[in-house]
Formats: sequence, structure tokens, C-alpha cells
Amino acid sequence: MLRGAALRVTRPRLAVLEAVHAHPHADTDSIIGAVRGDLPTVSHQAVYDSLRTLTEAGLVRRIQPAGFVARYESRVGDNHHHVVCRSCGVIADADCAVGAAPCLTASDDRGFTIDEAEVVYWGLCPDCSTTESS
Repeated sequence: MLRGAALRVTRPRLAVLEAVHAHPHADTDSIIGAVRGDLPTVSHQAVYDSLRTLTEAGLVRRIQPAGFVARYESRVGDNHHHVVCRSCGVIADADCAVGAAPCLTASDDRGFTIDEAEVVYWGLCPDCSTTESS
């Protein structure tokens, strides 16, 4: 994947890419922890730099629902959306409701060529909704 994106293959980049694949919607601290399982001496900066590079190359996607720290995922290129639990903060993927990307049609595109729509659904996950109704 790295070579296909014209990126140099480095141990930190490989470890970060593997961590993002293994831990969808993980925050940076969680990714650092996972990477340090393979590379105990990797610096925070190396992980941050790898995440930025991988995001810019389109190999990972950065999301940041309002009120949350940035999260990273390996599902890229399909313009899917997310559902976020207001209580525990769990995030899950939600496929486009209608049609092909960008999945929504703006009422007035103001002359923009729109290629992506970002939708975040908010609510309670099954565990939290069960807890609140008890």
C-alpha cells in the first residue's frame, strides 16, 4: 500500500498503518499504544508524522466528530459516514443512505464541484440505550 501511494516504506509507517487497520476509529493515543507494542521506542512525533503522511496519501481517513479528538480509520474512498454515541462515545461506520458519493445533493452548491459529503449521526448505542431505559 505504501509503495502504491509512492511513499517510502518505514517501520513506523508500517506499524501505524497496521494499528489503524486493527483499531478502527482509534484516537492518536490509542494508535501510539498499539504501535509501541511492535516498536517500543517509537516517538509520539513519528506516529503523528506517519498519520499525517498516510492521511495525505489517502491510505487512512481522519475524522473528528464535534467534541471529540481526531480518530483514524482505514476505510477510505467510499464516502461512508459515522454514527456516534452521545453517552459512551463509541463510533461506528454508516453506509451512505442514498445513491453514490457524495451521497447528498446540496440545495445550492454555489458553483462548487462537490465530491464528498460528511454526515455524522448522533444517538445512543445499543448498550447505552439499554442502560438508559432500565
